[in-house]
Amino acid sequence: MDFDTAMAGTEAPREVLESLCLIEVDYLGFDGYRWSGQLVIHRDLAAEIGEVFALMQALEFPVGGVVPIVRYSWSDEASMAADNSSAFNYRTIAGTDRLSRHALGRAVDINPLENPAVYPDGRIAPAGAVYRPGSPGTFTGDHPVVCAFLERGWRWGGNFDHMRDYHHFEK
Repeated sequence: MDFDTAMAGTEAPREVLESLCLIEVDYLGFDGYRWSGQLVIHRDLAAEIGEVFALMQALEFPVGGVVPIVRYSWSDEASMAADNSSAFNYRTIAGTDRLSRHALGRAVDINPLENPAVYPDGRIAPAGAVYRPGSPGTFTGDHPVVCAFLERGWRWGGNFDHMRDYHHFEK
């Protein structure tokens, strides 16, 4: 899709939209085939995301899908349930009134079904997801992809204090 299509229906202010770009990334799917996908990301982070996706491809790290979240009518829940990796989504942090880093294009979620968010009360998002370290497409603290993000100054949700958000990276 083009940038305008990827932004259709967002409530993001003009200054946020002007800071974003649509990038193409190649990845290995869980089906073993090579695929191309798209992410909307802050333009300052586009090169780093491209480098990390190139690393994932070189490592043969499988990815469930990479489609701008407009395809899911801006629903984070629907995108995660589809195991979609995405970046920009003008929304608040779940359960708060604070804007998410996704709202600025400064966060990316990768393989949410393999790398769910695990809350202190035992809830897991997306529903039905299970975190199995060592399984294909799953991150751990010493995984080369996690290390690549950290080396570039990103934060990994698997290191959050209040919860574990294994699919989430932000800068």
